[in-house]
Amino acid sequence: MLLAVRSAGALHRLLDVLPVFEGDARISTRVTLVPGSAFDVDALAALERSGARTVSWERACSDKHDLVLTASPKGALHALSGPRVVMPHGAGFNKTVTGEGSPLLPSGLDPSFLLVDGEPWAALHALAHGEQITRLAEHCPPAAARADVVGDPTLDRLLGSIGHRESYRAVLGTGERRLIVLTSTWGPESLMAVRPELPGELVGRLPHDAYQVALVLHPNEYSRTGSFDLTRHLAPALSAGLVLPGPYAEWASLLVAADAVVTDHGSTALYAAALGRPVIGAYEGDTELIPGTPMARMLAASPRLSEASDLDRVLRSAEALDTRPFADAAFALPGQALSRLRSELYQLLGLSPPDVPAAPQPLPRPGSAPRHPSAFAVRADVSGERIAVARFPPSTPEEVHHLAAEHPGAGSRQVQSASVLWRRARPASREPHSSTWTAGGWTARVFDEAPGCRTAAAILTPERCLVRSRSAGLLSVRIEACRSAGRVMRTDPTGVVSAVHAWLRATPHWTPPVSLVCDFGPLAVQVEVTPAKSADLDYEL
Repeated sequence: MLLAVRSAGALHRLLDVLPVFEGDARISTRVTLVPGSAFDVDALAALERSGARTVSWERACSDKHDLVLTASPKGALHALSGPRVVMPHGAGFNKTVTGEGSPLLPSGLDPSFLLVDGEPWAALHALAHGEQITRLAEHCPPAAARADVVGDPTLDRLLGSIGHRESYRAVLGTGERRLIVLTSTWGPESLMAVRPELPGELVGRLPHDAYQVALVLHPNEYSRTGSFDLTRHLAPALSAGLVLPGPYAEWASLLVAADAVVTDHGSTALYAAALGRPVIGAYEGDTELIPGTPMARMLAASPRLSEASDLDRVLRSAEALDTRPFADAAFALPGQALSRLRSELYQLLGLSPPDVPAAPQPLPRPGSAPRHPSAFAVRADVSGERIAVARFPPSTPEEVHHLAAEHPGAGSRQVQSASVLWRRARPASREPHSSTWTAGGWTARVFDEAPGCRTAAAILTPERCLVRSRSAGLLSVRIEACRSAGRVMRTDPTGVVSAVHAWLRATPHWTPPVSLVCDFGPLAVQVEVTPAKSADLDYEL
């Protein structure tokens, strides 16, 4: 069997099909790179990561194959021997590609790619919905005669991974925050081409303890820009906690973990809709989106995000809209794709399928957690013994009250400017010779090093902090975990330190102990402040 791929995205789609052949030693797989794509560099890298055996295009054209699978109709695929099967590499055919094939037609429906000398070169077009066959018949009747509805194996991976949602969110450190996923396709009308500033604007405007922001990019965008430049362009947002998943499978894990999606006209959002996620439109183009398609109908019905500062309001409107009917127009036969593909593909192979059921593989957990921000601009509103805290990146345009920073990780400029400095305790050293600060010693040293610091805090555990205040002296802070319906929920203790700092400044005359309520996004956290306990003073950092 030969997999013929032009891009990393096409390879990823075919990898989702391969469970059809699991357990069958009769099937050997080779992969070839179809020449002619502007995105073939990343396709080579994706092939290397997959571990698949590859053959050159020249060798592939001369060899005999029992089956050829591809997820793009472009290129000289008719030169490959054996029955050829075309899989879509997205959720339907929703956009046109400027400068390729017939004007205003998506490549998956374009006769210039589907016919050779007037005849279809593919033995099977394996489509996800009957509406796609209807549209294919409108534009290319000979190809439609060889089309069948099998469902979507990538969707089935998503649906089969819903039970892993909590583990994905745990890796991401989402907690009780709302995870907002931005999705961008590729091309001149994509989100990253038209509104490249939006990820940074959302990270800068949304309170860190209420929202987490992720950016899912089309593999072609990775290929066009390159991971090196991409991480440089996004560096400020990544430092502030933006999640940037890998282009294969991790993007789908993020959709499972998401609470809402902000999207351009790329079909990724239809997968989110199939999961019932709220969808917010951010498409500003006027030529690539094909009217009447499921994606066009969903964007027309969904609220639109014009300004990052409007997300709270727009999200409420999006949550009132059921997005699943739009996905139903793009995906048929949920959960059946692999079994139907197995029947079709083994028939083309002339073999009986194995007895082992074909089941979609659960999506992997995200590869790594996002960066923990090392500095925050903090707004803390004190009302009696209740403090509402909102934390943003230092560059935020939001109104704030003080800067809080990690010592020394935030860098000398922010450390010297911060009113609040913190340090997290590290695991004990395994080296036979070691030297470390106690919490009491470190907080005293920080006051000497940073004269502008008003509050220094040693984060001992998620529930315990030692706080040294220039006005109130040494304090122990206990943070109570929130409990509800059998769940234990915690907030970042560095935010609690900022709340205590703000409360001390607003309440110069008080008698310990005192109980405070600190509001962080969805959580109301109980905090007890007492004179410093000796165990906290002597805690080794």
